[in-house]
Amino acid sequence: MYTALRSFQRAAACRAAYTTASKTLTIGLIPADGIGREVIPAARQVLEALPSDIMPARLNFVDLDAGFEYFQKHGVALPEKTLEALKDSCDGALFGAVSSPSHKVAGYSSPIVGLRKKMNLYANVRPVISGAAATASGEKRAIDMLIIRENTECLYIKEEEQHDGPDGKYAIAKRRISEFASRRAGEMAFSMALQRDSMRQKVPEAERTWKGRPKVTIVHKSNVLSVTDGLWRETVRGVHAGNAEYKSKIDTEEQLVDSMVYRMFREPEAFDVVVAPNMYGDIISDGAAALVGSLGLVPSANVGDSFVVGEPVHGSAPDIAGKNIANPVAAIRSAAMLLERTGYESAALAIYRAVDKVLGSGQIKTPDLGGKATTTEVTAAVCKLL
Repeated sequence: MYTALRSFQRAAACRAAYTTASKTLTIGLIPADGIGREVIPAARQVLEALPSDIMPARLNFVDLDAGFEYFQKHGVALPEKTLEALKDSCDGALFGAVSSPSHKVAGYSSPIVGLRKKMNLYANVRPVISGAAATASGEKRAIDMLIIRENTECLYIKEEEQHDGPDGKYAIAKRRISEFASRRAGEMAFSMALQRDSMRQKVPEAERTWKGRPKVTIVHKSNVLSVTDGLWRETVRGVHAGNAEYKSKIDTEEQLVDSMVYRMFREPEAFDVVVAPNMYGDIISDGAAALVGSLGLVPSANVGDSFVVGEPVHGSAPDIAGKNIANPVAAIRSAAMLLERTGYESAALAIYRAVDKVLGSGQIKTPDLGGKATTTEVTAAVCKLL
């Protein structure tokens, strides 16, 4: 019962060890396809611009291969040498984007999905931040929401069957929800709620978007799926109920997934940390990107107990690849998330605030935001503020 909690305690100890004992933080760089080859170098440039007084470790980078274009040349999308380097030499990684085809290609499977499985990255963590999010009513609201999506189960186990019946073909998909995976996701949600609160205390209150106590919203549909979602709901609730610190410091609420989507677009400022099963989390997090205006602004991290892969939410955007107009903000924020998870909170906070200032100025915007700035110009503006 306490396996997940012990794993989190080990992970916390590991993050503390980074900042006290490690003089080098080694980051694997996997640009993969399309604009990934532009935004990942931009994120590296920002990391290298961090002053030593807030980033005490020396940064080391390892260039690694993966992606559909690599598959087309070599017959494998995620080479073993990349996995070996991540496991043996890296403390974390940044992944760019992948051009996965919409149709089935023999022998191909998504490298980012493979990374999640091979590195046991069981939670996808996606912050949605904006000083002026566009709501369904047309009002502009400041939001600071973190969506945590369980990464390994639900319908995405991909166990599907098709049969012939008396009325034609029919298909069945199996859905898996386990107590083990639900508890890990719940622990991640409550742990990060406290971590976010700790980082907020370092910012003047007037500059904070979320000013209340930490809050975790548990998303489910147990009124219909009483067995699977019922197990999810009770397990995540149990994480909170069974931990004295969580109970005393973190508020909880529940939302049915359809109501969650409605409220998210009507009053996104009402949410702090949201935790959901795999498919619900996938839908909610992509929908939330619309609140901030562009996928080019939204970062994510695939997180396990001992490894993290930062990954911008956007795709490979082949139509603009190589034109130096891709928005690097999502990749830069993903790099900050990597630092945050490896114990360098001050450095992460510096990047977050620099990005917010650049966006807040409204003067340096890539075309996806209605501007004319290049990838290079946005990156340089963030570096200048560090």
